[in-house]
Amino acid sequence: MFIDEARIRVKAGDGGNGCMAFRREKFVPRGGPSGGDGGHGGDVVMSASLSHNTLIHFRFNPEHKAQRGGHGLGSNCSGYAGEKITLKVPLGTLLYDDDTGELVHDFTRQGDEIVIARGGRGGRGNQHFATSTHQAPREHELGRAGEERNYRLELRLLADAGLVGYPNVGKSTLISRISAAKPKVANYEFTTLEPNLGVVSVGEWPHVQAFTVADLPGLIEGAHLGAGLGIQFLRHIERTSVIVHLVDVSDGSGREDPVEDLKVITTELKSFDPELAAKPTVIVAAKIDVANPEKLKKLAASAKRRKLPFYAMSAVTGEGIEELKYAVAEMVSLHRPIALEEEPIEVGKLKPAYPPPPSSARRRSK
Repeated sequence: MFIDEARIRVKAGDGGNGCMAFRREKFVPRGGPSGGDGGHGGDVVMSASLSHNTLIHFRFNPEHKAQRGGHGLGSNCSGYAGEKITLKVPLGTLLYDDDTGELVHDFTRQGDEIVIARGGRGGRGNQHFATSTHQAPREHELGRAGEERNYRLELRLLADAGLVGYPNVGKSTLISRISAAKPKVANYEFTTLEPNLGVVSVGEWPHVQAFTVADLPGLIEGAHLGAGLGIQFLRHIERTSVIVHLVDVSDGSGREDPVEDLKVITTELKSFDPELAAKPTVIVAAKIDVANPEKLKKLAASAKRRKLPFYAMSAVTGEGIEELKYAVAEMVSLHRPIALEEEPIEVGKLKPAYPPPPSSARRRSK
């Protein structure tokens, strides 16, 4: 189940109370105050994790509470500090304050970690209140309460390229051919009810370039007003570097003008966010194995007028898929916001996961 929105309530641990105690020991009359401090409450921490790709673990477990601090003890012993809890979220998660609507943090990098609720400070024991004129204080402090906050989580997929288009134009079939993703494929509209992510590899090792592709549910006219699946999934292409727009050029769609299909989906993207229409776009004529030549020619001419890259492919026969993969990979490398510069690993220079055993151990094994 793909869950991309959740609301949670977090409560940091309360601080422990300070202790009021006096030293009672043989041969030590008037030992004085010896009350220890209370321990600090545990924090609630949120961090980005690659092992999560949905917010489903928050949908059914919305409340999270850290451990409170221990109370102070006699003999100047402080209470234990409460343990923090760490909440894992997938990359691309936006954290909003549910009470004010303010954006708190955007988890875009692996290892991003912030404290979303701070634990309360422990109270001071009566040892801190002793003075030269007040040598037997009975004052001590209570621990402070930990922060309690309400948050709203919103997941936006971090994909390099996004597949958009009308329902049943072949987006799911394409992502299943170019990656290891296995989305549901069927001959009816709105087969895809949730985004699917796939990793595409281009080139030969060690010079392999990889990029991620998001297959989004189909759009129809009026999607930005709630038609079809509405704008529920449009936010997942806001972070993409390249938009791959698939247009059905066969006669099986029931729509006569592919240029009008292109115009309608572009208008929906622009109505949702004007910046989406300005993203680098690739026009792809889908289902060319059963294409109507007139539709294919008309769509190619429209892409040329718009000065947009145009490719024709068939996800069934595989025709044109390799050319499309290399073209998208090149556009992603040019327009990716954050370029990860990694030195290619030369053949024979890979380090083993575990060091080899000593020579003496190898001799004994023989």
